[in-house]
Amino acid sequence: MSSPRLEIHLDRLHHNALSLNRRLARQGIALTGVSKACLGMPAIIRTWAEAGISSIGESRVDTLEGLRSTGIALPLVLIRSPLVSQVERVVATGAISLNSELAVLRLLAAAAARQGRRHGVVLMVELGDLREGFLAEDLQEAAGQTLALSSLDLVGIGANLGCQHGVAPDDRNMAELSGLATAIEAHHGVSLKWVSGGNSCNLAWLAAGGSRGRINHLRIGEALLLGRDPLSRQPIPGLLTNAIGLVAEVIEAKRKPSQAWGRCGQTSFAAQPTQGSDRGVRSRALLAVGEQDVDCTGLTPPGDLRIMGASSDHLVIEDPAGALVVGQDVPFELNYSALLRAMTSPFVQRTCLGLN
Repeated sequence: MSSPRLEIHLDRLHHNALSLNRRLARQGIALTGVSKACLGMPAIIRTWAEAGISSIGESRVDTLEGLRSTGIALPLVLIRSPLVSQVERVVATGAISLNSELAVLRLLAAAAARQGRRHGVVLMVELGDLREGFLAEDLQEAAGQTLALSSLDLVGIGANLGCQHGVAPDDRNMAELSGLATAIEAHHGVSLKWVSGGNSCNLAWLAAGGSRGRINHLRIGEALLLGRDPLSRQPIPGLLTNAIGLVAEVIEAKRKPSQAWGRCGQTSFAAQPTQGSDRGVRSRALLAVGEQDVDCTGLTPPGDLRIMGASSDHLVIEDPAGALVVGQDVPFELNYSALLRAMTSPFVQRTCLGLN
């Protein structure tokens, strides 16, 4: 098989989706599977659907359109606020979008009216992570204006934590979101379908006995794909962390000095490359993968192999046992950042294993 490549174990992804969907359902929480890190790969979406995932979240309208073209029939949720230039496409393809600007909501409503459609919206609330969302004091007015747009359906409200500043979901901020939902319903005489508490970051809070309140929906990506908690990078009990891995090929294997020599300046990817101590001659290997393919800082090699650095097209590995040979494949675990970049690279192949 060619390399570098992502090995995608569909049976393990099915396990994660089935386990997590059932776990959350017992707590009265619906799950939207966020597939942006795998670019809406149809094989993964179908695996999730077989495991009971009932809606798919994506951040780019191009991916939503691609999913529709492959025959994916699940409701599609645009999880990034729509671009003004793309509202027509959003309404034509997505069932629901997450929003934080009244101007965009009005444009969505106009587009939906022109297309003879109704479009569902979730109003996002800023709860401290300082990414997207209406401030809490402005939410009631935003809800009223949204309800006045006859071609839009106010599906619910939501929040996002953990992505910009690592603010964790807790009883306080989730209670605030729950209270805002109740206030909107009381003031406007409506019933909100979703109170969307966040993403994979919410799972540890729930597992620790967090007070769920009105939270009945989450948008989950990393936990489904990699089985890890985004805030701690620790494995989530009951989920598999090896559903997707990266494989790269050795293109050089030699013993070399552990320190560079000569006058050193900046490199392509480091203003001040670290030298480290002189540890004598060591066994090293070059692998045919680099920064153009993957976030190399997000790779974990097997055993006692150690990543020493990377450039555009090369990954440098120290091999204490001196066992690596040219042509050998080396498997890596990868974090969310590494997965996202590897999936986006045209030079990284994808191989599905297991189901289907």
